[in-house]
Amino acid sequence: MDPEPDAVTSTSTPQGITTITINRQHRRNAVNPSTASKLYQKVLYFENDDSQKVCILAGANGTFCAGADLHNVAENQQPTEARENLQPVQGRNLAPMGPSRLQVKKPIIAAVSGYAVAGGLELSLIADMRVVEEDAVFGVFCRRWGVPLIDGGTVRLQAIVGLGRALDMILTGRPVDAKEALAMGLANRVVAKGKALEEATKIANQLLDFPQLCMNMDRNSCYYSAYNASSFEDAMRNEFANGVQVLDVESVKGAAMFKEGKGRHGSFENSTSRL
Repeated sequence: MDPEPDAVTSTSTPQGITTITINRQHRRNAVNPSTASKLYQKVLYFENDDSQKVCILAGANGTFCAGADLHNVAENQQPTEARENLQPVQGRNLAPMGPSRLQVKKPIIAAVSGYAVAGGLELSLIADMRVVEEDAVFGVFCRRWGVPLIDGGTVRLQAIVGLGRALDMILTGRPVDAKEALAMGLANRVVAKGKALEEATKIANQLLDFPQLCMNMDRNSCYYSAYNASSFEDAMRNEFANGVQVLDVESVKGAAMFKEGKGRHGSFENSTSRL
């Protein structure tokens, strides 16, 4: 019997928004191996469901995620190599926090409330955007306990905020509030307490209305340039080779809509269409 069957919950809408929520209030949504596996499977299910276009990752009860469950770490006497969620990186396999080795194939938005620290910070970094409540706190709090960043924190954080700011957070472990997170680019939106999920859902609905192939091609090109490109020319070549595939599928139709008068003067109202 699973002692925590609802440690991770998932809902989906007919319009195409999946919301995945960590729900371990007694541990401030800290992630143990079972929860990591549940998170991983939920994200994979979202990726493979063609009816779902955007994912929102959230934490229940006013906290995003307090990181790895250190109670479990302290009690676990198994050697590292015997633990399923502590295996070496092999493509997109299960990570200590679950889905953190994935470059998620479709847009994902983190709705951050309360604490997003240690592994919780790393989980928030798998998202394309972070919508952050005004009292939220980020930080590498695991610095205090000798627990390393092994879920992409040293990889993704510097790509998002820059090397200097990333090293400040990683070396000191200090708390970073929502205002500073917004200034450094870690937060994309700051909203009132209790409103992160609502705002993330608004953004997700906006993304649903755009031509999906074009949006995802541009998204993929950004990630390729950030993590995989061997040179500027390689990044440009990849951008063109993938982007040109969209022209006959979506761009001609979109240009025709513009010609008819939609979307003029930068307006997004009544100008988008699921081509």
